[in-house]
Amino acid sequence: MIDPALTSDRKTMRRALRARRRAVTPAERKEGARLIAHHADCWLRLRPSWRIALYAALPEELDSTPLIELARARGCRVYLPRIDRHTLGRKMQFVALSDRQRSNRLGIVEPEGSQILGARWLDVVFLPLVGFDSHGLRLGTGGGYYDRAFAFRRWRQVWHTPQLVGLAYSFQQVEEITPAAHDVLLDAVITEKGVIRCTTG
Repeated sequence: MIDPALTSDRKTMRRALRARRRAVTPAERKEGARLIAHHADCWLRLRPSWRIALYAALPEELDSTPLIELARARGCRVYLPRIDRHTLGRKMQFVALSDRQRSNRLGIVEPEGSQILGARWLDVVFLPLVGFDSHGLRLGTGGGYYDRAFAFRRWRQVWHTPQLVGLAYSFQQVEEITPAAHDVLLDAVITEKGVIRCTTG
């Protein structure tokens, strides 16, 4: 059973952080995206043939375009999430980036191709987020798609691939997010200020 108090706390935090994120200027958004791509490359040293999942950013989200372009330039295989409308629970799939794209009902751009890769076989996943804490807890938009897609990571004791790396502005870090049973922890978060390794990710 979902705790109503927990849901309320998260909604309040999500509302405040999204309002602050919407206040970011176009120039700040562009510079933040550039710096995050730089930090990601310096830390991970993106390699050819790596299977990288990214996301097509909504206007208020941190722009992923520089990192997508960098990953492709490094020879990585890039995948974007797509919500499968025909499965129970509307599961998230990861589809190879292509020129054929469409917008889903939420206005998120999705690839239309047929090259689908299971979440377990990705090397690194860069996730959007609304808020995060130092323990690796991620506050998303509330849909739970990423938590469901990577639920298998909660049962692993040693093998923790793929790496889950959040992309955020530094102001999106909060002191603490109350954990929920379905949460999948991040390994790290990259902000415009650098890489934050999470303590329990």
